[in-house]
Amino acid sequence: MRYFLTGFILICVLVVGVAGFRGSLSRKPPIEVFPDMDRQLKLRPQTSFDFSPDGLSSRLPVAGTVARGAAFEDSPVNTGRTTGTTNFVETLPLAVSELLLKRGQERYNISCSPCHGEAGDGNGITTKYGMAVIADLHDSKTRKVVQMKDGELFSIITHGKGVMGAYGDKISINDRWAIVSYVRALQRSRLAGTDDVPAEKRASFNK
Repeated sequence: MRYFLTGFILICVLVVGVAGFRGSLSRKPPIEVFPDMDRQLKLRPQTSFDFSPDGLSSRLPVAGTVARGAAFEDSPVNTGRTTGTTNFVETLPLAVSELLLKRGQERYNISCSPCHGEAGDGNGITTKYGMAVIADLHDSKTRKVVQMKDGELFSIITHGKGVMGAYGDKISINDRWAIVSYVRALQRSRLAGTDDVPAEKRASFNK
């Protein structure tokens, strides 16, 4: 027991000697275990620096640098809005092709169908776990989603809306447009009318 008390007292003296008394004042500088963390080689902003061509330490951003949260460029493809305005574009700024639709179907089934359902009717698997307020992409009563501009759908996928989270950091720009194109295809499959069918094929309806 005597050795234990002696060792304990020595440890306490050592801790107090190294760390000092908490809250005490001293004119002596603190112990610097790693002085390079306090005294780093660095350039202060807006000071002279002979290495740079203009003699300044502050540098302009590298060409093409994008601020966090900003669009790559103010263009419809990146923002879903008309350049220089807050207006959503009416239709996809990309060419619609079979390849784009297939890509949209693949990405939709991965990211969107758990909530909206593979048919886009809002009956995804999440409804079985208590999530009841899910948009019906066909929206047969109010047709809100159907009447949205393509740019607005793109914006909702990017930034989210209501209880829907943002997917801008999870789905690439081109894939977001591919999903928009596939959603339009889903809507057309449910809400298309006779006028949407080419004239040469309407006669087959009566057979």
